[in-house]
Amino acid sequence: MNTYDLVVLGGGSAGLASAIAAYDEGVRSILILERDQELGGILQQCIHNGFGLHMFKEELSGPSYAERFILMLKEKGIEYKLNSMVTHLANDKVIEFVNPIDGYMQIKAKAVILAMGCRERTRGAIAIPGYRPSGIWTAGTAQRYLNMEGFMVGKRVFILGSGDIGLIMARRMTLEGAKVLGVAEIMPYSNGLPRNMKQCLEDFDIPVYLSHTITKIEGLNRVSGVTIAQVDDKMAVIPDTEKHFDVDTILLSIGLIPENTLSDEADIILHSRTRGPIVNESFETNVPGIFACGNVLHVHDLVDFVSAEGKKAGVAASKYIKGELKDGQTFDCVAGKGIGYIVPHKVNVENVGDTIEFMFRVSRAYKKVTLVITKDGEIIKQIKKPHLAPAEMEKLLVKRADLLGCASTLSIEVVEDLV
Repeated sequence: MNTYDLVVLGGGSAGLASAIAAYDEGVRSILILERDQELGGILQQCIHNGFGLHMFKEELSGPSYAERFILMLKEKGIEYKLNSMVTHLANDKVIEFVNPIDGYMQIKAKAVILAMGCRERTRGAIAIPGYRPSGIWTAGTAQRYLNMEGFMVGKRVFILGSGDIGLIMARRMTLEGAKVLGVAEIMPYSNGLPRNMKQCLEDFDIPVYLSHTITKIEGLNRVSGVTIAQVDDKMAVIPDTEKHFDVDTILLSIGLIPENTLSDEADIILHSRTRGPIVNESFETNVPGIFACGNVLHVHDLVDFVSAEGKKAGVAASKYIKGELKDGQTFDCVAGKGIGYIVPHKVNVENVGDTIEFMFRVSRAYKKVTLVITKDGEIIKQIKKPHLAPAEMEKLLVKRADLLGCASTLSIEVVEDLV
């Protein structure tokens, strides 16, 4: 059985960044397993600009952003295998995979980094009533067909969900000559970034219907129409609010789910909210030597943040391989009022540098509030925020000195009456 110091599962933005970071820390026996026919992951189908502003201080398209990391990977001579589908991951870090060249393979790793990304929710996840005609696509699948295969999926389009891929596809379909009749979002706020709402909908006069959902899909062989209706604060349809549109295509942009089938097989504990692994300050899961980063851990809004997290996981994995991660008491990071989740979920201060970065999302939209951070019930930091929204990932730096002596919990909550 072949052995490696580090095996990275996934060759997208998180996996590439983590492998390169581990190499820079002195690890040389590295293998990346990528199931697609090329490295880069979803970046290869994202031909729009907006990537790299944080990582490279310039605006790049998705393929150009991926190419930067791929070139670094090749310059360092890091081994990778394409068309390689991982079929099993055990908690002893034995990995099984298949590809057309090697056939069935079994390898062993000292450390594993999970970087498998996420997948889109489909129609079946939300049980839209109606027939099942052709012309219903997830936004990401439509993006791949249009941008990589040159196949136009429809001419009259309606989009359900205001996720960023859906918003971007509204603009992309319009530029290709399709008519996008609208975007329905069941929440009273957009789930996409404000810049995408502006650049993809407002700039093209595409209407958005907040607090609306699809109630009926028409058509037998091909979609012929769609009906939407307004919902109340309990997500129940409000009678007599229906609107009908004649369309031949429906795109679904209704959320992303971390790809954690392999994580389940390895007995990795998943978070109930994110559906990604529970990790500590080193991005290590409950299984020693298995780390997680990027969208397999929690869904990000910017690829630059995915790469940054991948780098941190790569550095931490290299420390594990070299025996430099310290054991010690950990405390829990608790999502308080108004907070959906916090990453990392646990912290051992012994492995924290001068500061630690917490990433989190709020559970609803807020204006003019205060973020309150407490350690074992004692307030250690307060930050005023003019605006918070679930679509935007928040980051918070906390000094190591402020965490010393924490015995049980660190909590972040939203307080509305301190401003």
